[in-house]
Amino acid sequence: MASGTIRYWAAAKAAAGTAEEPYEAATLADALDAARRRHAERADFHLVLARCAFLVDGAQVGSRDHASVPLADGGTVEVLPPFAGGAA
Repeated sequence: MASGTIRYWAAAKAAAGTAEEPYEAATLADALDAARRRHAERADFHLVLARCAFLVDGAQVGSRDHASVPLADGGTVEVLPPFAGGAA
């Protein structure tokens, strides 16, 4: 089991009620399941999380099964909700 940090950005940060928190998990799926349990009382958290993209130690997870994405000790999971904007 690895320990590291989950960082939430934008709408994910608002839904979690925190900018970051520690994880103790072997895979991304385990870390996200634990986060869902921790934030079960926050109505929007699971909805926002379902729309997010993830970076693990700077690498895009993309469409990979979260259970197949290992986490490293001292690593970082970035939780990135969809962003809007740009030049018109």
